[in-house]
Amino acid sequence: MSASVLTAVAWPYANGPRHIGHVSGFGVPSDVFSRYQRMAGNQVLMVSGTDEHGTPISVQAEKEGMTTRQLADKYNRVIAEDLQGLGLSYDLFTRTTTGNHYAVVQQLFLALHRNGYVLPKTTTGAISPSTGRTLPDRYIEGTCPICGYDGARGDQCDNCGNQLDPADLINPVSRINGEKPEFVETEHLFLDLPAFTESLGKWLSTRTDWRPNVLKFAQNLVEDMRPRAISRDLDWGVPIPLDGWRDQPMKRFYVWFDAVIGYLSASVEWARRTGDADAWKQYWTDPSAKGYYFMGKDNITFHAQIWPTLLMGHNGQGDKGGEPGPFGTLNLPDEIVSSEFLTMSGSKFSTSRGTVIYVRDFLREFGPDTLRYFISVAGPENQDTDFTWDEFVRRTNFELANEWGNLVNRSISMAAKNNGAVPAPTAPKAADEELKALSRNAFGTVGGHLERSRFKAAAQEAMRVVSAANKYLSDQEPWKLKEDPDRRDAVLHTALQVVSDANTLLTPFLPHSAQKVHELLGGTGVWSAQPEIREVTDLDDESIEYPVLMGEYAAEQAAWRSTDIEVGRPLNKPTPLFAKLDPKLGETGPDWAPIEN
Repeated sequence: MSASVLTAVAWPYANGPRHIGHVSGFGVPSDVFSRYQRMAGNQVLMVSGTDEHGTPISVQAEKEGMTTRQLADKYNRVIAEDLQGLGLSYDLFTRTTTGNHYAVVQQLFLALHRNGYVLPKTTTGAISPSTGRTLPDRYIEGTCPICGYDGARGDQCDNCGNQLDPADLINPVSRINGEKPEFVETEHLFLDLPAFTESLGKWLSTRTDWRPNVLKFAQNLVEDMRPRAISRDLDWGVPIPLDGWRDQPMKRFYVWFDAVIGYLSASVEWARRTGDADAWKQYWTDPSAKGYYFMGKDNITFHAQIWPTLLMGHNGQGDKGGEPGPFGTLNLPDEIVSSEFLTMSGSKFSTSRGTVIYVRDFLREFGPDTLRYFISVAGPENQDTDFTWDEFVRRTNFELANEWGNLVNRSISMAAKNNGAVPAPTAPKAADEELKALSRNAFGTVGGHLERSRFKAAAQEAMRVVSAANKYLSDQEPWKLKEDPDRRDAVLHTALQVVSDANTLLTPFLPHSAQKVHELLGGTGVWSAQPEIREVTDLDDESIEYPVLMGEYAAEQAAWRSTDIEVGRPLNKPTPLFAKLDPKLGETGPDWAPIEN
């Protein structure tokens, strides 16, 4: 029976191009998961977009000599192009500067306000002495007053996980220019997090199948819930729809508040764009639907604590009760799929610090599937993982080129040379059936791992089938069976069947090369669909145009099962699936990202 699956993908911030550390957390894992779910016959809605509000956008715009809107437009397109190149199969990748997003954010906020979960409060705000601009909490660093960690941010300490206030930091400084911020009194709206202590804690106690690091982190947060600001003193953001606030030019919603609501607003926009304005409800208000949220570990707070409380508040399910808001009773997340950090020489990827490999540069030289595979099989799924060019070269050459590419090439080459088509298995033996049974059984094993977002184990299990098929060919030696063509044909038929199965198993990880293998095996049409960039106008303001990612995924042929290959289907001599990389690359890196000794 088909299930409804929401894949909610963390929103990349539109102040610059994305690097491979970003897409290792939110990008590739969410797409592998979504592609598998579609192949398994489920209805998938994969949504996200560029996060475009907040002070960092204004700061970067000044650096580049343009308006905030121009900067958001620039990087919205750059990021959309990069994610399309990587093959991330969004049903809608949009942005937060749309009329639709503004409306959804304001409606959800008003429901929170009516239910009593929003508090006005005079507080201390951080101001840059040189510019007079409000400094976001995350742009202030200092020593954590709780654990003493040097490098804590103004909103939380990544070392101990505690929520902080910038004024609490010891020796706070601006990350923008290093100056000491000034703290002034200002009035803001706060989310009453303490009013969710019981309800959030009870809900988290039912999340027993989450990744242990995510669950423990989230449960620790409940122990110290304090009101959290949802407004800021700036002019770039979603307006606050309350009397006394809506007409203030320097009061806007805090960027984190509107960004998490983007999962809902993107779903609503998708429904409106596809001709059924209520279609989003299938994924949000049907209790049988499942919602999976993908991100890096620095976003756990917003997805395991803040977003569930916003949903509870809208639904009237917090400790104070209340009535459901305009969207009905919205589903809470079923799982928070958080990855650790992909590092480079032990340091977190950072554009500002120069430890960066941009997605665009990587795709230009190596293509998408080598990066997708590396992230899947060697990425930071459960622990921080260091990216090295040496390991990338090794994985590409020995696993993709030598193992998988070689199996595809020699199986199809021999069949094309000897038969010109898929041969009939006229003289089968036990070894043939054993290998085919291994590949058939792998669908349950690999699928089980993918259901649980265990991408590394899933990829390794799929490659185990590839290794077994290579060993089978070496043992059977079909190239020596000229005098026994019936047996040779049975061996080649078996090899081609397992190539077809392995290609299906690897499709979520390697969708671009999977399409090529489908065609090498004589298939036609779209096997694994790719996202498209579509130029659209704002649904609420036709004067605004922007690109979105969407795709025709329902029409693809890829399905999560072993399908018998068609005897007699014509075959042509294949070209190599993956080019081997120069081993020296592992020692030097490419010119655009050299290894520094």
